[in-house]
Amino acid sequence: MGEFALSTDAWIVSGVALAYLVGCLWVGMRGGSGASDSALGYVAGDRALGPLVMYFIIGATVFSAFSFLATPGLALTSGAAVFYVLGYGLVGFIPFYFLGPRAARLGRSRGYITQAEMVAGECRHAPLAGTMALVSALSFVPYLALQIKGAGLVVNRLTEGQVPEWLGSAVCYAVVLAYVLKSGVLGVGWTNVFQGVLMMALAWAFGLWLPYKLYGGVGPMFEQIAAAKPEVEGGALFLSAPGAKTWTWFLNSGVISMIGFVCWPHLFMKAFSARDERTLRRTVVFYPTFMIFLVPIFLIGFAGVLFPSQPSSPEQILPHMLMSLDLPVLVVGLFCAGALAAGMSTGDAIVHASASILVRDGWITALRRPLSSTQERTAVRVLIVVLMFASYALAVLYSGDLVSLLLYAYGPIAQFLPGLLVSVLGRRRDGVALHVALVVGVVVCVALKMYPERAPWGMHEGLCGLAANVVVLLALSLARGWRPFSASSGSNAPA
Repeated sequence: MGEFALSTDAWIVSGVALAYLVGCLWVGMRGGSGASDSALGYVAGDRALGPLVMYFIIGATVFSAFSFLATPGLALTSGAAVFYVLGYGLVGFIPFYFLGPRAARLGRSRGYITQAEMVAGECRHAPLAGTMALVSALSFVPYLALQIKGAGLVVNRLTEGQVPEWLGSAVCYAVVLAYVLKSGVLGVGWTNVFQGVLMMALAWAFGLWLPYKLYGGVGPMFEQIAAAKPEVEGGALFLSAPGAKTWTWFLNSGVISMIGFVCWPHLFMKAFSARDERTLRRTVVFYPTFMIFLVPIFLIGFAGVLFPSQPSSPEQILPHMLMSLDLPVLVVGLFCAGALAAGMSTGDAIVHASASILVRDGWITALRRPLSSTQERTAVRVLIVVLMFASYALAVLYSGDLVSLLLYAYGPIAQFLPGLLVSVLGRRRDGVALHVALVVGVVVCVALKMYPERAPWGMHEGLCGLAANVVVLLALSLARGWRPFSASSGSNAPA
């Protein structure tokens, strides 16, 4: 396949990828046909999402371009460090079993359809919603850029550079833009089902076949790695290789990701969209099965450790091996579609959620400027376009690795944790204290991102920001005579 880009094979792979994009477009356009012509229908699917759609739409928060591209690259270079993804995905979701149904109950009783709307409403401090909307956008844009960049990288590599990354990204996300604009959250949900089934099947097929093809199986693969690289204790499974991630990085990344994972605004928006609390709890219980599909992705990265040739960057190891092995061209095309599905299934949920949040929280709630249902849908659609273009620009200009881009997104979003806990679990709430603490946490997080050498003990900037956030919240609580999670009755503190 050395002349892949000049041969008929290139057209076959492109045709398979194009067929996948057409399929996504059709499913996405049809998916929204059951929703009402209202803002609630467009943003929250009329609160009618069933177990199947909920399972895949929440699973898409993990199974993204990061999973298909960055995690094999991380396994290739740092071994065990890659397992932090499993840790934060499994442990980080546990709190949602308790927080999600409570949030859904509040949403149904008080009309909430966004996370910030709930926090600001329960704390009776409307400006808090506006700040949370801005912080959400600050985190969503790099997260969406990661998905866009991943799509462009896949298309570029599998066409041997004939299609530039910027063009591959543009084509894929033009499809996303079309069905999200047309169908809203239901279009996102049903395309996630289609994309999820495809990428799960392909992940297991390639992740198990590749170690067998190259090494004779998974066990022999690790044995050969250990024998070939004695300078690494225990082979690729230990964080002692030159240039590998450190244990400090491993722990930092795991903790900030676990905290940030349960704080994602689009996760709570899906809670508000669920048919009922039982559906939501079932989704959380079955969610670990989705994480299992990350294991074969890790194996792909380990399989690349002793591969005869190496890509220009670790994140290209999956498409690099696809192109280097003597595989049927139809199979290559299917894996291209699977990798695209991973990025698009997350990107569509992100762009829809971020636009909805900015309109609902930043304009309607914080500024107290009501919109008609038609005006709200129009405003959300306009912002979808704006955010998509902003994220696309960042994806084209960004030259760093995908893992760093993801971890940057988690820092600001983790600052929502105190507000979420207090609003969902607390009895008495002080919106002013929460608002000030949130701002302090975000400022510390961003400042240390710019000057990482000032972070104490090598801590992730998000953890430093969260520590400052909690300290300020507790100090203001004491000063204002308020206690978080107080069991005493009484009205919320005035804003």
